[in-house]
Amino acid sequence: MEIVRVPVLSDNYAWLIHDAGRTVALDPGEAAPVAAAAAARGWTIEQVWLTHWHPDHVGGAEALKAQGARVAGPATEAEKIAGLDTLLVEGDEIAIGDARAAIWSVPGHTAGHIAFHFADRAVIFSGDTLFAMGCGRLFEGTAEQMHVNMRRFAALPGDTRVYCGHEYTLSNARFAAVAEPENEAVADRLVEVTAMREQGEPTIPTTIALERATNPFLRSVDPAELAQRRAAKDAFKG
Repeated sequence: MEIVRVPVLSDNYAWLIHDAGRTVALDPGEAAPVAAAAAARGWTIEQVWLTHWHPDHVGGAEALKAQGARVAGPATEAEKIAGLDTLLVEGDEIAIGDARAAIWSVPGHTAGHIAFHFADRAVIFSGDTLFAMGCGRLFEGTAEQMHVNMRRFAALPGDTRVYCGHEYTLSNARFAAVAEPENEAVADRLVEVTAMREQGEPTIPTTIALERATNPFLRSVDPAELAQRRAAKDAFKG
């Protein structure tokens, strides 16, 4: 399975997933750069997979559908996403080539947010739920829901690669250094991430092992601590 990062909009990542000659565009916030990245590789986008309804994740879906792709996304957000062909819920599976992804329900950032987990490839696409060193804002859900999500992600094998929807890692690392000032792994990662971003390098994918060591939201002991940290991050200016 090949995975290609496609920067879109200001700080979003869309993803191309290619397996056995088939291609998916995941969370295409705009169509043109995603279509161009596929064409440059001789790939045809046959499916579009969406994690949640926010425009910076679905903005290119209709244009890609007009070019022949079928669109799959969260069933509970169907009224907010135009043109869904396949409605996905917890426990469903969806395939690209020989690779099969299990659908996780991970509400919190939005009420119907889903993730795509390729267990046999040790890969998960988390949208705006789990970020490198962060988690999504609680626009439509609760800290309790997000804490359940974080426990679920934390239980994955440490080598699982996490592909999220934004390049937020530097800001998240700066906050993590405040949230856990005695965490040496956070301090080390802040140095690393700062250097990467100064060179214009992407910080995604991350791994579950890295997040267990350095993500203050994944490491929150209970919903109350996660809520406190989420509120603090929302107000953080670092």
